[in-house]
Amino acid sequence: MKRISILVFILCACFVSVAWGQQPAGKCINKWAEFHKYNMRRVNPCEKALKVTNVGKLGLRWSYPTGGRVESSPAVVNGMVYFGSDDNNVYALNANTGTLVWSYTTGGRVESSPAVVNGMVYFGSDDNNVYALNASTGALVWTYATGSWGTSSPAVANGVVYVGSGYGMYALNASAGTLLWSYGIGEVGYSPAVADGVVYVGGNNIVFALNAETGAALWLYVADGEIASPAVANGVVYVGSSSSAGKVYALNANDGSLLWSYTTGAYVTSSPAVANGVVYVGSWDRKLYALDASTGALVWSYPVVDFVWSSAAVANGVVYVGLDLSVYALNAKTGAKLWSYTTSNDVESSVAVANGVVYVGSDDGKVYAFGLK
Repeated sequence: MKRISILVFILCACFVSVAWGQQPAGKCINKWAEFHKYNMRRVNPCEKALKVTNVGKLGLRWSYPTGGRVESSPAVVNGMVYFGSDDNNVYALNANTGTLVWSYTTGGRVESSPAVVNGMVYFGSDDNNVYALNASTGALVWTYATGSWGTSSPAVANGVVYVGSGYGMYALNASAGTLLWSYGIGEVGYSPAVADGVVYVGGNNIVFALNAETGAALWLYVADGEIASPAVANGVVYVGSSSSAGKVYALNANDGSLLWSYTTGAYVTSSPAVANGVVYVGSWDRKLYALDASTGALVWSYPVVDFVWSSAAVANGVVYVGLDLSVYALNAKTGAKLWSYTTSNDVESSVAVANGVVYVGSDDGKVYAFGLK
């Protein structure tokens, strides 16, 4: 992957789910509507069809070619798959067949992963705009010009779209696209996480906690290196940094105090997935790590031959992640390989898992869907 600067170079690992609190009470809706699937953790607790004992039987269901690399991560909602491409387009496909429903052309690459909430598709483009489209038709509803590239993936909560750009964080009215507040924290190429009325986001080497309603800073933590997309679970913010040491941090969500850190040995640009007391995160030291969420102790690591860009996804005891030229399924408890599929270029897109199907993009310009044979 080629980039002008380190930040732009590493964005794809952090790119596009409705927060759990937005789903109807008592009903588990099997979808993957944003980059962060479940309460900012990249977990699908509703997925039951795929499991450790049958995921090895996954096979290619369909693939769809675009005119550029697909670094954006898919969103899966109401029988549709939404994703962006470096060919400047956002696509909506039939989730079962992979046929095109609509596409929308922007003025720049779409590395941002779409957020699909309440019938709208939200995403950023390298043409310096944030877009809102009708999810059914692809018709433009509104745009907002940030003045800089928009590769951050939006997070949507309580009628507000939170998204970063080269100039900082923005909170936009989800219906009208009007600015509610902005916060100048420097370049934000990674996705924010929103939990319990707080926006957690990285700007340069600082983790910020901002009041979701007002944008006021609540606390900050100065880390070592560029900050990737945070994950939030059980009152803890988990985040990686692109320092030369390559650290994963666990911070108290209330005050930003350090709980623990783990050194991988190279850049950590993927967003952690947190499930069942374990943090899953990739590193440029060519490993995927599973760390104890409470202590940071190593549970297991899985070695590969290239940088780990893709952010892991967890569903029903299985970890899905793009490694090298392939997408993998690993046993979440042991790290044992259960399945893999090789594409013709790097897999930097992060996996979405819903309704017994695994969706992921590739730098070969395609989006893939895998289901049980």
